[in-house]
Amino acid sequence: MPLSPSAPVLPDLRQTQIVEWLTALSAVPTLPATLRPASADASFRRYFRLDAADGRTLIVMDAPPPQEDVRPFIEIAGLFAGIGLSVPAILAQDVERGFLLLSDLGSTTYLQQLNDDSAPKLYMDAIDALVLLQTKSNPDLLPEYDRAFLLRELQIFPEWYLGKHLKATLTDQQTADLNKVFDAILANNLAQPQVFIHRDYHSRNLMVLPSGNPGVLDFQGALYGPITYDIVSLLRDVYIQWDEAQVLDWMIRYWERAKRAGLPVAPDIDSFYRDFEYMGLQRHLKILGLFARLYHRDGKEAYLKDIPLVMDYVRKTALRYRELIPLVRLLDKLEDKTVQVGYTF
Repeated sequence: MPLSPSAPVLPDLRQTQIVEWLTALSAVPTLPATLRPASADASFRRYFRLDAADGRTLIVMDAPPPQEDVRPFIEIAGLFAGIGLSVPAILAQDVERGFLLLSDLGSTTYLQQLNDDSAPKLYMDAIDALVLLQTKSNPDLLPEYDRAFLLRELQIFPEWYLGKHLKATLTDQQTADLNKVFDAILANNLAQPQVFIHRDYHSRNLMVLPSGNPGVLDFQGALYGPITYDIVSLLRDVYIQWDEAQVLDWMIRYWERAKRAGLPVAPDIDSFYRDFEYMGLQRHLKILGLFARLYHRDGKEAYLKDIPLVMDYVRKTALRYRELIPLVRLLDKLEDKTVQVGYTF
């Protein structure tokens, strides 16, 4: 959810309602006439920026019911702020209509700022914030990222990427082979220790701040789930790719910090790397399906350009493990490519 300046758009009914709501807010004086788009994201939510009477800029979240519900955002914002993460403060709310007035964490995302010089500091800030979040985990505060949830996400891949995007109809054998791969992925994911997870902890949802870096956005889907989920989201980001040696270096630095903090990561780095890879594969298969759905169902063509990087992650990971090779063979068959098996485990 990058919050960046944008050109004005024509008013619509929701925008008119937002202006009326802001005009009536005496507790937080704003200048409703300055309302302008800040960003949209992959859901029905939109974000606007406006000027406050005291000279600040603020953000309005427009989350239209019944497609969206602002209550999880409100609850998790309070939870994460209490932990010490830099999240937007909620200044005013209209839960029934789906409007929130938020403090503004700026318009500079990690994605915009990352380069070879800035990346080490930015990633270590993000890793430190992640370790802080995980050390405060409590199984009773967030919904569980259970097997049914993880499998539901994986099923988006055959439905939308294979079925709609590649126009493929799987044979019974191909379906059985894919389900065996899914079972192997989920067996690993569910055996991992469980912690708080943001669930979209990557360069578009982390903001560069003058202090308290990073600013954390788009956390309303947070769950209690596998410990490697957020670190793989961060380091195998679907919007920016780093050399594998660099990813390994940052991953090891996270693992060392997590161990020092008393987090239940795998005790040896080889086991942790395997957990990291299997969790990444679950996430990236889901994202292939999501990006295909955003294009074919929602007409959001921009996500197509990100599919090759996600597929690169999927193939490279699956090729490294014997039980995952059937996934590569299936992709080769459907995409008419020659398989090159080179597993290490």
